[in-house]
Amino acid sequence: PDDNFEQALINLGYDTGPINDSVLTANISSVSNLLIGFSNISDLTGIEDFAALSDLSCWGNQLTTLDVSQNTNLIQLDCSGNPLTNLNVTGLTALLWMYTDFCQLTSLDVSTNISLEELDFEVNQISSIDLSNNTALISLYCTLNQLTSLDLSLNTALEFLMCRDNQLTCLNLKNIDQQNMTGFIAYNNP
Repeated sequence: PDDNFEQALINLGYDTGPINDSVLTANISSVSNLLIGFSNISDLTGIEDFAALSDLSCWGNQLTTLDVSQNTNLIQLDCSGNPLTNLNVTGLTALLWMYTDFCQLTSLDVSTNISLEELDFEVNQISSIDLSNNTALISLYCTLNQLTSLDLSLNTALEFLMCRDNQLTCLNLKNIDQQNMTGFIAYNNP
């Protein structure tokens, strides 16, 4: 239903136009990379029909909600710079990299994203997050949120952590091998 989304698909050659609120599923089902940043898109209804999608970059649009839970082949998701308040990434067990910085998220469920290696949700309004199932996590960027506690005791692969400018009163890094840490930035927390 979003004309700007359809126009972006026309520009990429996946639709021939005119804009008619539909794109043939056969034209998009094998698309693996979709780069549609800064296209003034507010609705990605239909993204579920991109069955082979492994990389979605939709940064800098007008999305307030995004559900990619049906895109089970996703490896990389960049939806940064959207006024997102709702993001559904449940069931994406192959997802390796997720960038959701500069959004308006108050919560983020990554409990089923067990392959996640890099997670960036800087500049949001998240006050708590459960990362206990994300044991493959190598890099975590969560600067400028409302986090009061962060338990990374099960994230033994962690090498880089940036959690400055939160409300952290508890940061659990038990079991983290300090020899493997390449970066640790946690200032401006109580």
